[in-house]
Formats: sequence, C-alpha cells, structure tokens
Amino acid sequence: MLEVYIDAASAGNPGPSGIGIFIKGEGQHIQISEYIGLTNNHIAEFTALVRGLEEAQKLNSTLVSVRSDSKIVVASMEKEYVKNEEFKPFLEKALWLANTFDLFFIKWVPDSQNKAADALARKAIQNNNH
Repeated sequence: MLEVYIDAASAGNPGPSGIGIFIKGEGQHIQISEYIGLTNNHIAEFTALVRGLEEAQKLNSTLVSVRSDSKIVVASMEKEYVKNEEFKPFLEKALWLANTFDLFFIKWVPDSQNKAADALARKAIQNNNH
C-alpha cells in the first residue's frame, strides 16, 4: 500500500502557495515540494491532492491511502461533492484519479501526523522567495 501524505501552505490567503507530498510504502520514499503561485489555501490543498494522486498513479500501485489535514478536501472526496464552484474541477480530477486504483482511501489526520508534507509545502514557498 502506498501512503500519500499531502499538505499545502499559503503565505496570506490568497498569497504565495506551495504544496508538499510525501509518499511512502511499496519501497517508495518520495518527497515533492512545489511552488504553485498565488492562490488561496483551499485551492492549494486540492492541488496537492491531485498532484499526490498523479504521482501515486505513476508508481502503478493498486492500493492508495491519502492522508490530509484539510477537512474540506477529505469531506469533499468522501461525499464526492463540493459546493464551491471554484473547487469542482479539482474534485472531479481527483475523483477520476482515485477511481484508477483498485482500492482508494482518504483519511483526515491532525497536523501533528502530517509534519513531513507540511514541511515540504512550507519549503516550496521559502525557496520561491529567495
């Protein structure tokens, strides 16, 4: 099973934003820290989800478990619905990607259990500012 930890950080809301993805399991140990430009925190969280699923798909895993500290991202995936029109394209892409795996789980975790992805997201903003 691949465990995909995702997080986002924004310096301001909206503001310069970054995503962090930490993938472990099945012999993998992948860290992604990416600057994604100016956006709000929710868009950044959905971007991290889509990007994390794209990376998991490249690894040809059949069992993927995503962990996120964003309640809106986790709830949207569980309900397969989001009210805000701005988030819909991200949710649709994430649901499509999730359906490519034999088994897909998403779980909310507290910040304390998502430190690796959080650090990667923050690093993406810091690296862009230098």
